[in-house]
Amino acid sequence: MRTDQLVALLAADPAPVRRRAVSRRLGVALAIALPVSAAWMLLAYGLRRDLIEAMFWPMFWVRLLFGAGVALAGFVVVQRLARPGVQVRGAWLGLAAPVLLIWLLALVALLSAPVEERAALVMGHTWRSCAIDIAVVSLPVFAALLWALKGLAPTRPALAGAAAGALAGGAGAMVYALHCPELAAPYIAVWYVAGIALPVVAGALIGPRLLRW
Repeated sequence: MRTDQLVALLAADPAPVRRRAVSRRLGVALAIALPVSAAWMLLAYGLRRDLIEAMFWPMFWVRLLFGAGVALAGFVVVQRLARPGVQVRGAWLGLAAPVLLIWLLALVALLSAPVEERAALVMGHTWRSCAIDIAVVSLPVFAALLWALKGLAPTRPALAGAAAGALAGGAGAMVYALHCPELAAPYIAVWYVAGIALPVVAGALIGPRLLRW
């Protein structure tokens, strides 16, 4: 088939795309996958025992909002990258903002703490498993988003995969925060960011293979 024939065939019977079709498809993926991530967290790790008490501590909400902020910004970036010709522009700044803010809080906390306590603020008690646990909890969301993107039209598959990883990682961090006993800003700035970075890197690597037309 020649190129002009293919173009004519594609243009023969164009159908209008429903408004917000991309957001709806991504929303369906999240609506299915988020409860799965939450159920996995509950079964594998469980809620922290002092959850009610922890809800009165400001850093509990800072940690929760950090994950939610990354996920929300990731959603904006993903739904733009899922459509050909749509520029991401300032949405990248929205994705970077939660990370920069938690790094700033971590720096303030480290500078305010005695030198001998700084390592403990960074390492906490669960540093060996935190990043991997966040990545594992994010897997259902990550897989659902890749499925959603596969049915859309991303022209920059590596970036789209990485953005899907950021959205999934932020959602995973938010869900995992209901279990995690660590509340120090330096800990969050290192290990939560690392946990989010894992699906970002995975998405960047998988995207060109899975999402290409």
